[in-house]
Amino acid sequence: MDTTRKLELLARAGYAARGLVYLLVGLMAILGSLGGGSPDSKSALQLVLGQPLGRVWLGIAAIAMVGFILWRLLQALGNADHHPDDLKGYVVRAGLLVSAATYGGLAIFAARHALNLGGQASGDGSRSWTAWLMQQPFGRYLVAFVALCILGAGVAHIVKALTRGYHRYLSFDARTHSGLDLFCVYGLVAKGCVFLIISVFFFYAAFTVDPDQAGSMADALSFVRQLPFGAILYVLMGLGLCSFGFYSFIEARYRRVVPPSLAEARSAMPI
Repeated sequence: MDTTRKLELLARAGYAARGLVYLLVGLMAILGSLGGGSPDSKSALQLVLGQPLGRVWLGIAAIAMVGFILWRLLQALGNADHHPDDLKGYVVRAGLLVSAATYGGLAIFAARHALNLGGQASGDGSRSWTAWLMQQPFGRYLVAFVALCILGAGVAHIVKALTRGYHRYLSFDARTHSGLDLFCVYGLVAKGCVFLIISVFFFYAAFTVDPDQAGSMADALSFVRQLPFGAILYVLMGLGLCSFGFYSFIEARYRRVVPPSLAEARSAMPI
């Protein structure tokens, strides 16, 4: 089996792992809609940990997410999806790079618990690395750039859903499978809305130079719960995240995964 095929299989496993995480987050949100608290990716992984052979499943998830991270890096740095060389294309690719960093933290969390090394159970990863960014030269502007990337990713998800732009990345005609198409659209819109809310948290953190103002998926869901008709919106968001999980499963099976050659990756570098 050549390297390209191995990377493709790892990427597909990563999409499946992402699907499991979002399916669990969505289900936890729906089931907990009458109670307090808001789930996030780490609490979903902790739910897996509590199942029979939980550490084994977490170890498999960690390996799968490493494959997903490698694919995200190829998308961001090697432009595997052939985004245009303009501002829009660079913002989307920067968002993919932020995604790689996010799943890197999640993979480390899963690996540490799979190996029984412990680790933080709380979902405060966004605040910890935002605090690290704040300590760097021009830190608040770096956080603002991250916020811009998250905002761009949120808008891209919603636009991709409404224009059915994801069709060109799938190896079958989703329009002939209306049920699958519904999951894709609903899931992408829900994930995009979560990104938009999180980007506001990061913009505010940059404005106030306070990393504690940065937010995670759990914070975004808590914000939704506090809105007018928040209980209904919260359940709808949970259903949307479940749909995004199914969308990830669809990508695991049908997503076109074509890693760029070394020459293509070098030519795609923005610098």
